[in-house]
This record gives sequence, structure tokens and C-alpha cells, in this order.
Amino acid sequence: MITKSIRSFLADGLLCCGIAAALTACSDDFLAEKRNYDNVNADIYDYVEGCEGRLNDIYAWCLPTVGDVTGTINRNFPVSMGNADLCARATEEYAGFSDFVNPEIELSSMSGTNGVPDFFTGQTQNIQASVYGRIRNINDCINGIEGSSLPAEQKEPLLGQAYFFRAWAYFNLFRWYGGVPLVTEVLEPVEGNYTPRSSARATMQFILADLDRAARLLAENTMGGGWNGSNWGRVTTGTALALKGRVLLWWASPLFNRANDQARWATAYQLMKQELDSINACGYGLFATGSNVNGSDFALQFLQAGQNPEAVFVTLYNNIEGDGLDNQRNNRWERDIRPANTGGGGKGAGLMLIQQFPMADGRIPAGMGTYTKLETSQYAYDAEAPFMDRDPRFYRTFAFPGFRWAYNGNASQANPNNPSDGKNYVLWNYVWYTELSEAGDPTNGKSYGADNLLTSKTNIYVRKKSDDLDVNASPLYQYVALDSKGSAPFYSAAPLIELRYAEVLLNVAEAACMAGDMSYAVEQLKRIRARAGYTAENNFGLQANLVSDQAACMSAILYERQIEFAYEGKRFDDLRRWMLFDGGSQLPDGAPSTWQLTGWGGNTCTWLGFKPLNGQRRESIEFRTADKFGVGGTTYESDPIIAYYKTSVTDSLKALVKERHADDPKWTTDSINKFIAATYDLTAETVRRYRSLSVNFKEADIVTQLQALKAWYQDNLVVTEKRGDGYDSQKNLLYMNYRPKYYILGLSSGAQSSNKAIPQTIGWQDYNNGGANGTFDPLAD
Repeated sequence: MITKSIRSFLADGLLCCGIAAALTACSDDFLAEKRNYDNVNADIYDYVEGCEGRLNDIYAWCLPTVGDVTGTINRNFPVSMGNADLCARATEEYAGFSDFVNPEIELSSMSGTNGVPDFFTGQTQNIQASVYGRIRNINDCINGIEGSSLPAEQKEPLLGQAYFFRAWAYFNLFRWYGGVPLVTEVLEPVEGNYTPRSSARATMQFILADLDRAARLLAENTMGGGWNGSNWGRVTTGTALALKGRVLLWWASPLFNRANDQARWATAYQLMKQELDSINACGYGLFATGSNVNGSDFALQFLQAGQNPEAVFVTLYNNIEGDGLDNQRNNRWERDIRPANTGGGGKGAGLMLIQQFPMADGRIPAGMGTYTKLETSQYAYDAEAPFMDRDPRFYRTFAFPGFRWAYNGNASQANPNNPSDGKNYVLWNYVWYTELSEAGDPTNGKSYGADNLLTSKTNIYVRKKSDDLDVNASPLYQYVALDSKGSAPFYSAAPLIELRYAEVLLNVAEAACMAGDMSYAVEQLKRIRARAGYTAENNFGLQANLVSDQAACMSAILYERQIEFAYEGKRFDDLRRWMLFDGGSQLPDGAPSTWQLTGWGGNTCTWLGFKPLNGQRRESIEFRTADKFGVGGTTYESDPIIAYYKTSVTDSLKALVKERHADDPKWTTDSINKFIAATYDLTAETVRRYRSLSVNFKEADIVTQLQALKAWYQDNLVVTEKRGDGYDSQKNLLYMNYRPKYYILGLSSGAQSSNKAIPQTIGWQDYNNGGANGTFDPLAD
């Protein structure tokens, strides 16, 4: 229930903060500074400009952003976008426990210490940053437009967008809590004004009704190819129907469908397949250029400033520099993933996903033991050179030492020891130690990275969604190496795609598979893999029995989602939907028998042939200098590889000078040394001779380059495993443990204390009832 303590705040239109600029179009007008529309007079809805201002405010506060999902109150809806956050660090994408999988922490609904994340409340004293505060504003907008004097042709597209965002707001509650209060009016702060908590079914039906309404109201304006001009980026009929497909998939998945009710899958498949034409009519489709090289189309789809068929639901940004200006909306992803010696921060990829990524034939590497119903690759996984013979998307998802990663800028302006030529930047992030004894300790992180990375390094970099100059010759960022405000230099306008067309296809593929039409499902897999670079020559890397074996087909779909959407914030939701941490074999305390998983043989992991994540660890690896080079120091100049080879370079230069001036007595040893020191940059010359190779993915044939890089690794580096997930004080290894009550979250103590009458979810302690087990069953009808 929404009770007085929070209702009074939700209904108070005077609680305002500065409006953020709307994020959904490219034009300067749409991104211009706007006033706050929270405290509004109903008369504004009689004017299109007033309605648009109110709607733009909703866009600004409800669109996904490039931020972390954390355990504390979130300003924005808790949508993971690929960062190493609470959600992604519970998947294969990163190493290092998040609270969701930390075996030493059990999340509590009774206190703030190790408290369950509060995705229900938001910021309680900020109407825009409160979850139900934003719903309140959306309801005000809907009611205001519906009651206005505007003609229907003006009302409908405005209402369609507002109804979509109400559905989006409730979906982000539904996927965490199942059933929530469904508020459709602007509540007044009077005692007795409350809304009871609805079931998951009722919440799902409410969301679908809003999405159907949005799709209908937006059809006239968007089903002729979508919005155009300055309105591109707004939600469309296709956006609403695509989100509807996602909702249907959640409802049919094991999390909410414990008995595997086939009617849910059949309904989802029928509707999603039927509505695919309407999504296509809005201009959506798989992004492709016709000149795909080593997965370049896969990379380029994230870098389209204009209309992009892949971007079904998108947040648009600009690259305006500023100091908190309303019209400054920068996508910080580029600055977060780029290495520190380019001005970025860097994200370290987990080894588990690297090991699970397909090989060049599209099959999972042998020995992974993850998807046992999928055929393994004919290519052997090379632990010493994991980049050999991989899926084209691999090279657009990760960056290793020796990988070219060009950008338009010069980081040496900020630090003279940084590489200066961004247009030819090559990542060299191997490390060295100051003591060889420390190099063999998997728990020791006291290493120093090459090329001035030093302590600001990571082992394998995430490069997914990067604005790579070799892919996009017209970067979407402004590079400011010496930023006066101390910010990182990439002011990026790269769009953030929350729902891609590839997901539309994989969603309908999943529904088709579980409804029994595996042939249709496989056709969608083929479309995805064709864009990645596979061909019919080897059946797009897919095994033949997917059309006849439902479990194998479903495994292939989940595997494809894991790869295609890596570092896009989708994997954690898939793991929850399919209960892949433990297969759904355990129930939270006090759960009724109806919560027992009776479909899929009582265990989704067993049925799929998937190794549960619980009980596993995610480690990391590093590439360190070989023992023959000795140790290094703590500075840029102390790279032991450069020091080792610099002697060879110096000796060869001395021999060359002596040979040329053998008959001239003036060229003594001392004069030769002085000449070489004055003429040559010995460090640069050493790098040119001994570290000049790199893998350039613009070239169609990268096999020879990769083989050369592997040979360089064998001569110069040692690959060692490092601890990723945690260990106790005695350095005993700890293992992932996602508890069964986490599949459907309970309300935090803060949310409950603000809503005294709201019932707690089964399996969680009731803060308002002395810690007794919750009584609310979100799965009950």
C-alpha cells in the first residue's frame, strides 16, 4: 500500500528540482534548457507547448542512463547498462562479488546494514527522483492531456508517449518485486488514501494494457517509418510493442511460471510474432552496412548519431562541454572504458565470459562445462593467448595487449608519458612486479602497467560499445585532454540503446522455442549470427539438432543472448528469469508449495544442461613480463621489457656507427655514445623494433596478425591466473551464493518504514511486524 507518509510527498507538486534536459532527440531545440514542469497549472495542458514541456520532463527522468545499479537509493530507475555494478558483478561478465552473490553477506530487510537494495522508493525527498514520484508526474501528465481542450490528433501522440513511460516505470518494479501498488491517479495527502499491492499477474496485465494503449495512440505518427527529424529517438508504436514482448517473456519465464504453463508461451509467441510487422513498420531492423569486417557492423551499431534501425528504445546524448548545464548530456561510457593512459578509467573483463565466448566456428570452447547440450568447437581454447580463433564479436567486446584501439586525441597533452598518437593507439597493458616472489601470488595486485598505466591498469579491457576510430571515422565525442574541471576527456554523444532490434528477434525466438516452433527460433538465431559475420556455409555456427531438441534450442538462445548482449546489462535479468543460479531447486523460507518449480523437471539448470552459477568462482588473468626480464620499478621508465631490449638496440646502433666510421679516429667509443644519446630516443627506438606489432581489425585477414601477437606473447610474457572473486582472511576461496529469496526481492526497511501498511514479500522479514516472515505472495492470483 502507498500510505500517508509517502503519499503526502507524492501529491505535493511543490517539491521540485532543476529540470534535466530531455534526452530523446538530436536537435538543439529539444536539448535546450527547459524550466521545471513539476509544479504546473492544469491550464498548461490546453497548449501543445505546455504538454510537450511536461512530457520532456518525463523523458528526462525516466530514460535509462549510463550509471550503476547500487545497493543504495537510486536516482534513476535501476537499469543496469553494463557497468561493473550490483547486477553485472553477479554474472559471468565481471569478477568480484556483488552483494547478490557474496557468500559472506545475506541481504536484510530489517536494517540498512547489508540492506536489500531499495528499488521501490528512490529518493524520498525529491519527487522526480522518487519511483512513485515519477509515476505521480506521469499520471498528472496523462490526466492533464486527457482532460485538455486539445484536439484528438494532438492529444494521441502525447498520450501514447506518457502511457509508454508509465508502463516502463511499472515494468522496472515488476521485474524486481512481482506485484506492486498500481497507482493511476494523482493522490492527495489525506489519511485513508492508499493503493493495495497487486499480484504479479495484475501488475503484468496493467503494464500490457498501457503498452497496447501506447502502441495504438502512436500508430498514426510512427508506423510510417517512425519519427523523423528532431523527434527521432522518441518512443514509437514499435518501442511499446517491443517492451510488451519483453514483459510477456518475463511472465512466461520460470521465475513467474513455475509450472511451465504452455499457454503463456503460446500467447507470447503468437503476439510477438504477429506484432513484429508493426515493429518493422516503425523503421526498426538489424543494423548493417554491407561492408562488415571482423564484426565492424556489430561495433558500429552503437555509434549512430542519426536514425538507427537497431535503436528501438534509446537515450540520446550530446557532446557539449559544460559545468552541469541543463543542456549538457554526455554519455560517460567512453571515458569509463578507455585505458587511463588515454584519459579514461578502464573496465576489467571477467575471465569466465572470455572463456565462454564462442570460437571462430560459432561453438562454445571445449572444456568449459557451461552449456553441456551445445556442441563444442573444433578450435582449441588457448589459455596463453585467449584471443586466438574467436567469434568476430569477441574482438569488439574485449581488448588485449597488442590490440589497436584508435581514438581521436592526444593523451600526452595531459601527461607527457602517455602515448601521444591516438589515431594509432595500441593497448599495451602487460604488467611487471618489483619483486619476482610477488608475481606468483594470485592474490597479489602490486603490479605496474606498461605505457604509463602503472597502477591504473586492468588485465583485459572491456571495449564493447567503444567509439573506435577505426570503426567510426567521425567520433561522437569531444576530446579535451586538459579539461579545466578535472573530468575525463571523452565528452560523448554516443546513444545508449536500452532495447535493440536484436533483442526483439531473440525475444520472439525464445517464445517460439518454448511454444514448440524451434524452426522459427533458429531462423532468428541465424539472422543475428549473419550480422556477426557467420554464413550458411557452416549453418551460421549452429548445431543441426536445434530444430528438434527444445532444451538444446533454448540453451542456444540463452547462449546467444549472453554473447550478443554482453556488457549491455541484460545477463543478470536472464539469469534471474531462468533461475540459473541454482536452477530454482530451492525455496525461500515460508514459501508456499505453489512456488515449487514443477516445470522443466524441477530444475532449469538440469533441463538446459547449464552449470549453475552458485558454487562457482570467477577469476581473472594477467599478462606479466617473463622472468628473463627481471623486475621493474614503480615508474614509467622502469618497464623491464624496454630496459632489456634497449641494450640490444644500443649495441646495434653502436655497431652501425662504428662500421660507417671505421677509418675515422675521431669516432671513439665515448663520441659514439654521445652521438647515439643525442640522435636517438632509445626508448622509442626500442618500442619501434621490439613492440611495434599490433592487431589491426580493419584488415580483413587478422589471422596472421593474431599468430604474430601470440608468438610475441610466448617470447615476452607469462600468463598467470589472478584471484577475481573473494577469499576469507585465511585466503580460503569463497564461492558464489545467490540465495533463493533474491529472485523476488523484499521491500527494504526504509521502504517499509515509509509505508506502514504495505505487506512484505514472502521469504523476507517484515520490518513493520517485528521481523516476522512476509505474508505477501506476488505469484498468487
